[in-house]
Amino acid sequence: MVTISETAVGKAKEILEAEGKSQWGFRFYTAGSSCCGPSYGIDIVEQPSADDEVVEQGGVKMFIEKSASDKLNGMKIDYLDDGERQGFIITGNEPSSCGPGCGSSCG
Repeated sequence: MVTISETAVGKAKEILEAEGKSQWGFRFYTAGSSCCGPSYGIDIVEQPSADDEVVEQGGVKMFIEKSASDKLNGMKIDYLDDGERQGFIITGNEPSSCGPGCGSSCG
């Protein structure tokens, strides 16, 4: 199961309300692979796809694509805003497999 931080829930709610889509949700999906492992994409969608896992927390719906859900099991969706970078991030207990040359493409 994927968990969602309170920070991510708050930011997701803020974004959906600003877009006038408070009943919609965020869909996380596998967007390919990089030198650091799988990469993920995110869209705002009205309904989940047939095989999406639906996680609802704090009134916000997150739809996790089945193939992404399998890879994200035990991971956490959070929101980062450190002044230089901002966006949803996925964290977990797995050690990073990033090597030289990955640059900012890795977590």
